[in-house]
Amino acid sequence: MRFVIMSRTNEYFEAGNPPSPELFERMERFMREAAASGVLLQADGLLPSSAGARLSARDGVLSVTDGPFTEAKELVGGLAFIEARDLAEAKEWGRRFALVHEGACEVEIRQVAGPGGPGDRS
Repeated sequence: MRFVIMSRTNEYFEAGNPPSPELFERMERFMREAAASGVLLQADGLLPSSAGARLSARDGVLSVTDGPFTEAKELVGGLAFIEARDLAEAKEWGRRFALVHEGACEVEIRQVAGPGGPGDRS
């Protein structure tokens, strides 16, 4: 089954501050381990919301809001797609992902629909 692990950003990163060299090193080790185990499919960090936009369609009317967005704690700062046997295994990888950030990270795990997701018969 495929899952996505999404990490929330925070005000520090939203202000344009890069992660510390130590965090980069820990994340690199984690990603190498996840890739070597065959679990990691793809992983990327995201730039601050000031480099993005939000589009919303209501009743056929499209509105566009350029970043930055005010609620940093609600924004995704990075994501990783993994292949796991079940939600329990995905949670374990999510736990390890959060610990790489030394506990200063909120992670959300969601199963991916479609190929490899619920109801897949391939």
